[in-house]
Amino acid sequence: MQFTSEQRLDDGVLEREFTLGEIPGILWTPASAPASASAPAPLILLGHPPLGLHRMYPRLAGRARQAVADGFAAATIELPGSGDRPRWAAAEQARADLRRVMEAGEPVNDEIIDALVLPLVEKSVPEWQAALDALLSLPEIGGPVGYSGGVISIGVRLAVVEPRIVAACFFAGSFVPRAMFEEARRVTIPLHVLLQWDDEGNDRQAALDLFDAFGSEEKTLQANMGGHTGVPQFAGDDAARFFARHLK
Repeated sequence: MQFTSEQRLDDGVLEREFTLGEIPGILWTPASAPASASAPAPLILLGHPPLGLHRMYPRLAGRARQAVADGFAAATIELPGSGDRPRWAAAEQARADLRRVMEAGEPVNDEIIDALVLPLVEKSVPEWQAALDALLSLPEIGGPVGYSGGVISIGVRLAVVEPRIVAACFFAGSFVPRAMFEEARRVTIPLHVLLQWDDEGNDRQAALDLFDAFGSEEKTLQANMGGHTGVPQFAGDDAARFFARHLK
């Protein structure tokens, strides 16, 4: 991991951009730890859709600042084929196919969903694990680790294969391949799942079925009225309390 820039934000947060090989990322930590602090901060990995870190930065930074205020470190990485990373022909084709059927008002079939999501999961999950290796080697960061938001299928896979992640907040707002439902049955960590009831881009029944499939003994579904971008403030507060219970 190589840090490429840093800035101190006005609310006592140190923001550092880094690269991990060809993968860009951002780390947020307290600008200065109190003298009495004796343990490194727990870490929350911030997921996001494949729209590029620059485009997603305002929302990511807002989530990260809140995480730091709650006593956590927060970090994110650029997804494959997004932002300044090399274009990925298969992903571009899958996105074009998705736009075509949605503009035509046609149903999004399993073939398109699989082509859009499964390769992204296969490529991105090992990168998240490599980033986690590097982040946990820093003296100011320690476990336990949580995962928050982003493409829910990536979160499901990480929850299955990465034992260092002990709790996760998922946002049921993306297409889910049928194969991920079987993986969901192997998820056992505590989960907090947010569903926007009127999300125009999300299959509500599929989201409910996925929640039902999770094998976790502790799982909470919070459903709120409104579209994809209408998440109420108190939903974020509830997620913060969830992480406070399981990461501290």
